Amino acid sequence: MGRLLQVNLIASLALASWLAMQAVHEFGHVIGTWLTGGHVNRVILYPTVISRTDLSLNPHPLIVVWAGPLIGSLLPLGIWGLAIALWRRGSYLFRFFAGFCLIANGAYIGIGSFYRIGDAGDMLRYGSSPWQLWLFGIVTIVTGLFLWNGLGAHFGFGRTKGQVSRGESIGSSIAWAIIVAVELHFGSK
Repeated sequence: MGRLLQVNLIASLALASWLAMQAVHEFGHVIGTWLTGGHVNRVILYPTVISRTDLSLNPHPLIVVWAGPLIGSLLPLGIWGLAIALWRRGSYLFRFFAGFCLIANGAYIGIGSFYRIGDAGDMLRYGSSPWQLWLFGIVTIVTGLFLWNGLGAHFGFGRTKGQVSRGESIGSSIAWAIIVAVELHFGSK
């Protein structure tokens, strides 16, 4: 039963982190749009598609495009900080999520700069220099890996030999299922 809980914890947390990372990233674009006087037409969040935010008015596109990965990286750090204060024992789940968001956003922007895809392509078109994207990628990826360092025992690696918290494994599955259900019900493709 221990290995099954371990696999479940890792898989469900990774899947939940992927979907939640897209949500906080798009939330960043939405906040950037609102703060700069733009108008959000729709946000695409659905479990089987890559997320995006469609705008009908975007007076400050460079701010809006940077707001996605910036807020998408910083907000999970704040959520982790709140988790430390409220649920010390399980806060490692939010530490993993924060690291995941930092790595995903950093790779998306840093590596995306070489192919001029997605937000990275927009950043370059609107005036960002490639070095800014590379610096963002390096800082966020390194910080994300730093956050992940030392988490192995919580996931059943090393001295814990496959043993993980039953409640946290089940809770992670429930969180993933809730995110999927919400996106299926309210999301759009």
